[in-house]
Amino acid sequence: MLPQVIIIGRPNVGKSTLFNRLVGKRLALVDDQPGVTRDRRFGDAHLLGLDFTIVDTAGWEDDEAETLPGRMRQQTEAALATADVALFVIDARAGLTPLDEEIAQWLRASPVPVILLANKAEGRAGESGLLEAYSLGLGDPVAISAEHGEGMGDLFEGLLPHLEPLQPPEEGELEEEDEEALLRGPLKLAIVGRPNAGKSTLINRYLKEDRLLTGPEAGITRDSIAIDWVWHDPKADEDREVRLIDTAGMRKKAQVTEKLERLAVQDARHAIDFAEVVVLVLDATRGLEHQDLKIASMVLEEGRALMIAINKWDVAEDASSLFNGIRDALNEGLAQVRGVPLMAISGRTGKGLDDLMAAAFSIREAWSRRVPTSALNRWFDDALSANPPPAPGGKRIKLRYITQAKTRPPGFVLFGTRLDMLPESYKRYLINGIRRELGFEAVPIRLNLRSPKNPFATKK
Repeated sequence: MLPQVIIIGRPNVGKSTLFNRLVGKRLALVDDQPGVTRDRRFGDAHLLGLDFTIVDTAGWEDDEAETLPGRMRQQTEAALATADVALFVIDARAGLTPLDEEIAQWLRASPVPVILLANKAEGRAGESGLLEAYSLGLGDPVAISAEHGEGMGDLFEGLLPHLEPLQPPEEGELEEEDEEALLRGPLKLAIVGRPNAGKSTLINRYLKEDRLLTGPEAGITRDSIAIDWVWHDPKADEDREVRLIDTAGMRKKAQVTEKLERLAVQDARHAIDFAEVVVLVLDATRGLEHQDLKIASMVLEEGRALMIAINKWDVAEDASSLFNGIRDALNEGLAQVRGVPLMAISGRTGKGLDDLMAAAFSIREAWSRRVPTSALNRWFDDALSANPPPAPGGKRIKLRYITQAKTRPPGFVLFGTRLDMLPESYKRYLINGIRRELGFEAVPIRLNLRSPKNPFATKK
């Protein structure tokens, strides 16, 4: 386990910019308006030889505990409890505020070592704020510019005495991951859906803690938040690693007008790219909407294994009719992958959550499956015998053999002649047969056609 370093400060002092600087990529959303970050975000940071986990937190605000800012502050308080070092960030250009002094008083009462960072200190505009920072009683402030990368050497010197004893031992080079190792690794599971479908509540129920902000307000989640977790499989009586990824709600494109929401939706799409299995969460009180089908199609186009969970099942009306109606609509709207796993769950009561996780591991296995070439071509010969390809215009389409070129998602290459004349309906026949008879379940499958070059094609 790497040591944890938490970033704390009032809104808009540059915490997420510093987070992005330390992880070396733009993982956290950044904007000029305050209050962009709402949930804790974890990242792997590397600074001049020091390795640690950096934790970005919401801006500290002095509001009642039941309000959204108050719940955000509780997330920060929970993060400090597990931190090894706290980075307290102030805005050197704005100078000290009463809220800065309140945060400093809270941090002084904590046993966690605190490094005071005066951000935006480049140029003369930050000099007065840097001098004011001495009055907080947290030692000498470190002048930095998170945006321009200035002061990182001084930050390293401040972190070194606290983090050097906690550095993990060096390991030899890891062997190249094979497919079995990928299946033994953590399941990368993204939770997507429209706003207020209960995605964060679902994850909190799995974790058995209020790890993510929830509430009646739609669109609370903005960043895609990845959380490493261990699920105990009750049927196999074993622990299995999972990386849960919470994402922002995806509304219709025409309804997304704010810049921050556009960024959040882009972040959610990016999270899908890194997932293995994606769970699309529906709201049982609203049923299946066109936007849900658009999200599902996007997941399948990205080649990810898809599952659909009808959440809030504990308050569903006419449950049997609702379930069957959604199943029929999915079969019609997602014709490219019939039989996508559909499950009824409740993030509030915990109904169906173990079954959902077990199914996610199962579909990942199908998504990662490789069929031996001999077995694949035995199936292929049987498929051709049962239903030979057509001969449009009297011209025979000859299908020679098929091979699996890749996994995750499964990709196949079909070799033959006159493949440009092969109807789409026959391609679907082959794809459905691969899925049904070779154990690929309802995962997206790619089938590419390849014909030998005609040596006379360019001759006149």
